[in-house]
Amino acid sequence: MNPGAAVVALLGRRLNLPAGTDAIESYSTLLGEALTRQGWRTTLVQVPWDEIGWARALHQLWRQSHHWSGHWVVVQYTALHWSWRGLPLAFLALLSVLRHRGARVAIVFHDPTGYPGERLRHRVRRAWQHHVMRLAYRISHLSVHTIPVERVPWLPGNPHKAVLIPVGPNVPAFEDMPHDASTVERRSGDRTIAVFCLRAGERTEAEEVSDIAYVAQRVAERVPQLRIVVLGRSAENTSALLQAALAPAHVDLAVTGVLPAEELSRRLIAADALLFVRGAISGGRTTAIAAIACGLPVVAYAGPQTGHPITEAGVVVVAPGDRDGLATELIRLLTDDSRWSAAHQRNLAAFHRYFSWDAIAARFAAAFAAA
Repeated sequence: MNPGAAVVALLGRRLNLPAGTDAIESYSTLLGEALTRQGWRTTLVQVPWDEIGWARALHQLWRQSHHWSGHWVVVQYTALHWSWRGLPLAFLALLSVLRHRGARVAIVFHDPTGYPGERLRHRVRRAWQHHVMRLAYRISHLSVHTIPVERVPWLPGNPHKAVLIPVGPNVPAFEDMPHDASTVERRSGDRTIAVFCLRAGERTEAEEVSDIAYVAQRVAERVPQLRIVVLGRSAENTSALLQAALAPAHVDLAVTGVLPAEELSRRLIAADALLFVRGAISGGRTTAIAAIACGLPVVAYAGPQTGHPITEAGVVVVAPGDRDGLATELIRLLTDDSRWSAAHQRNLAAFHRYFSWDAIAARFAAAFAAA
């Protein structure tokens, strides 16, 4: 398929989120704009199964897709975008409609490891999701993953249709925002650590707050005038917990919650480091990618999903649960200007090579050509 042909980005249900904060919708919009810049005419199509039911939604898709034969359809997958309970069996019917119409199906698996948790119901749901994703992989022509392909637990031994393409930032990058030389040369005075609190995930709210408070107290012992800025959708919900946990430390706490994209970039550029404690960092973590795009060094937990290309950026990882390691690495970044500057420059280089939307669109184009 040559550039100039049509690409359709297919979305599931709309989440009830503030404008501009639905990561999947933002991903599709920004990817579509980047593909269009490279000559691929891209259209976003919503499948409103949650509003009209699956039977009517599939019938509507059948009518919409009558001219999609030979075109790439990029389907955004998370279990909750295609099922209220995270058991998206009907998703396979949607893929079958696309195949019967002769479309070239590319699936972007945004949660390739499935539902987190170790209770029996969590493990059963995760096993079902793995089964659905394995069948979806067989139906597709191309399988896109935001973590290293070898780290995806349900893929076959020789996943020839699978490629690694990380997510891009949903905020303006460092180069697109106004800043002065002091941003790179380092400011004197206080030091700011940014933290994202978004939603329930693989870790509980109490676990995240405990880690943030412990690390902040350790860092404050070595770094005077320390400031913690908490960002994200559930930041306000954790404010009281954080204030109580940080009471013994000499730390200035600011909770900002959801911000417009440009204002979020300004906050990240103005900070000195991102503390990432929402599980293991990977190329599928949009908040971490936003920090990288803004040149902000990141200190995070490693895990099974951590690997290239996130490790090429200004990201320092420690073993899961190693809170002392997080504190030690943050102290090094906040007190050593040369170390901070090196991490900042690695972020900018990695952004251009792997995480900019133009780089991501180029990888999609190459994958389309090879499939």
